[in-house]
Amino acid sequence: VQLQASGGGLVQAGGSLRLSCAASGRTFRNYSMAWFRQAPGKEREFVTAISPSGSSTYYLDSVKGRFTISRDNAKKNTVYLQMNSLKPEDTAVHYCAATGGPINTEYDYWGQGTQVTVSS
Repeated sequence: VQLQASGGGLVQAGGSLRLSCAASGRTFRNYSMAWFRQAPGKEREFVTAISPSGSSTYYLDSVKGRFTISRDNAKKNTVYLQMNSLKPEDTAVHYCAATGGPINTEYDYWGQGTQVTVSS
């Protein structure tokens, strides 16, 4: 499956952004989807994931209540990440990823990343 992420940008603290990740090549609805991020000088970290049907979601503790993952299996084959109340520590390159396995397994397919920068 091929993944194309978009929607990053520069925003002030407290602002919002919505990231999108469009999938193509295989049956999108069969894949668990996730967002990861990597800040400068830090290791990549898990942010959130959603099951193939969208019925289950998981979040990094620090983004709970601020970020929401969702997906459109019917028309757009896209996963979204709505990010509200953004903080400077959310600054990172954000990557979408897909796996044919359960939501908590290793992710096999990766998008190219989109930069999110939050100014204080």
